[in-house]
Amino acid sequence: MKTIVPEDWKVPLKIRSRFGETAGKQRIMTADGHLVIVLHEPPGPDDIERRARILWRDTSGRWAWNCSGDTMHLLKKHIADFTQHAEQLERKLQVAVCAADYFCMLQAIAPLHRTSRNLHATLQQAREAVPDDPELIVARDSASDLERTFELLHTDAKNGLDFMVAQRAEQQSQRTYEMAVSSHRLNILAAIFFPITAMSSVLGMNVVSGLEFLPASTTFWAVLLIGFGSGLLLARVISNKPTTEKTATSKTTKTSAIYSKTSSGKLQKTAR
Repeated sequence: MKTIVPEDWKVPLKIRSRFGETAGKQRIMTADGHLVIVLHEPPGPDDIERRARILWRDTSGRWAWNCSGDTMHLLKKHIADFTQHAEQLERKLQVAVCAADYFCMLQAIAPLHRTSRNLHATLQQAREAVPDDPELIVARDSASDLERTFELLHTDAKNGLDFMVAQRAEQQSQRTYEMAVSSHRLNILAAIFFPITAMSSVLGMNVVSGLEFLPASTTFWAVLLIGFGSGLLLARVISNKPTTEKTATSKTTKTSAIYSKTSSGKLQKTAR
């Protein structure tokens, strides 16, 4: 059966028979002093299939892999590829300015974070299988640092996205409040002029009301004062909060006064 293990590798049949046409997940295989490590290349955000890198350590401690190039320090080169991606993502994170930027960051970080976590676990298993190989020790420690780097990048990007969402919600809430205040002011302004407008409409009718025989100046000023007085009274009624709203506000204020935050972030009940 044809497998992805190179034909010129003299690995035990017990290991070769465990491979198929695909590499599968990241893992190790050991038999008769041979060690085979299955790793994945750094994935992209849109990659569905994982490209495998297979490393082989024979009984004499020599390494080989299924990729072209120098076979010196294979694990170090593999981890360096992830480190390069982490540095690129960190630079992009520093210049992110909108929610779309942070979302793209999360899309790129997530597969790398998962792969680096499995990479660390796989190298830890390899370290336990071959405890006297210094290259495995260094690679295991570097993979641990790499996993933490991607974890921090993921946390920073998620915090940035949450902040952008909260900031947009706060701005929208502020705009809604400003619109409500403007609408309230317009209602008060309309209430002031509503009575005099109504009185002007009634008195402007071509019917006999008896006011025609009163002095014109006295009637004008009387109507004007009565209209503005009624408008100010109506505006005051509109601007007053309902009793239920006052009660709810009072209860909220009292509740907020009962509890305060301590320096440790926990809520602590204080004296009334």
